Amino acid sequence: MKKILSKWNQISLVKRIIVGLVIGIILALTIPDIAKPIVILGSLFVGALKAVAPILVFFLVMSAISQHKKGQQTNMKSIICLYLLGTFLAGLIAVVASFMFKITLTLGAGVEDVVPPGGVVEVLKTLLMNVVDNPVKALFNANYIGILSWALILGIALKNSAESTKLMISNVADALSQVVRWIINFAPLGIMGLVFDSIATQGIESLLGYGQLIVLLVGCMAFVAFVVNPIIAFIGMRKNPYPLVFKCLKNSGITAFFTRSSAANIPVNMGLCEELKLDKDTYSVSIPLGATINMGGAAVTISVLTLAAVHTLGIEVDIGMALILSLLSAVSACGASGVAGGSLLLIPLACSLFGIPNDVAMQVVGVGFIVGVIQDSCETALNSSTDVLFTAVAEFAKKRKEGNNN
Repeated sequence: MKKILSKWNQISLVKRIIVGLVIGIILALTIPDIAKPIVILGSLFVGALKAVAPILVFFLVMSAISQHKKGQQTNMKSIICLYLLGTFLAGLIAVVASFMFKITLTLGAGVEDVVPPGGVVEVLKTLLMNVVDNPVKALFNANYIGILSWALILGIALKNSAESTKLMISNVADALSQVVRWIINFAPLGIMGLVFDSIATQGIESLLGYGQLIVLLVGCMAFVAFVVNPIIAFIGMRKNPYPLVFKCLKNSGITAFFTRSSAANIPVNMGLCEELKLDKDTYSVSIPLGATINMGGAAVTISVLTLAAVHTLGIEVDIGMALILSLLSAVSACGASGVAGGSLLLIPLACSLFGIPNDVAMQVVGVGFIVGVIQDSCETALNSSTDVLFTAVAEFAKKRKEGNNN
């Protein structure tokens, strides 16, 4: 048994995940009733990642800030600019694609107990209130904006503390990182349970009626992942970006696709940054920040579904309105992380730009929930893998400039 486990652990994590994925699909298609108990494996895996992620981020950021030396440079400005640029361009690509391939919807799906935000002001207010959230409450509710703000404040306050105190915080952060590595080793079993649950409960047939919409959504996200992001990366690094792009998609995107949670994927992204030998002081802040404001996939979802409603109702849209939608979807997506329901709840906000009634907009949200099994998975994979990509691009671009100066 030990030999089998040893050989199994020698196989790369991605290959083990693919094995778990294939087994989950086979069980869901052949013996869904008998294999139903394996669903708990997926719930345990995602639950464990979500449980450790908030406290991991809190201690990593606090440790990085408290030990930051005066004059030591980080790339946070560049990374934030890349996050915002990437999110805006994703929304713009979705708008252009929606005009090229006009999709109409058969409205009528109902949505229960869903309350969308009233406007951009409300979204931004929620974002600001999350910054000053009670620290214990922020940890309990996995409010990463609040966790980041308190970690930054405490880190700055601890800068002048004794070295032994800083060492203790660093040791706790390292211990939590080790716990994460143990949890990630169970990813193949967790993903087997998750993919089994998706296929067994949602079914592939329920998605066929929305094939064109799914193709447009996934197509836009794929274009962003394989064309737009590599162009941004090339401009920054001045070298072939695809090895880095594919590594981020493989190591981060696959797990994010199945967990469907940017928060749960934070530990995975931290591990990938460590593997890429990036600056820990930078990525310990940029990765959790990216999980809240780097939302290219969400911008695509908001733009595509809003314009599908526009085309269904025969509303004329000019270029100016389309550009405003791109900007609105980007701003809304950045502020949507703390809103329950994710990007779909921002659709009524975008629909209001075109005078679409709220009851019609909520039917569009209902369509979004139906295709969500694919849309949300692809959206999370794009968002999460791009967090690592842009963090790496900023650091490699900085090293390139330093090399040119020398």
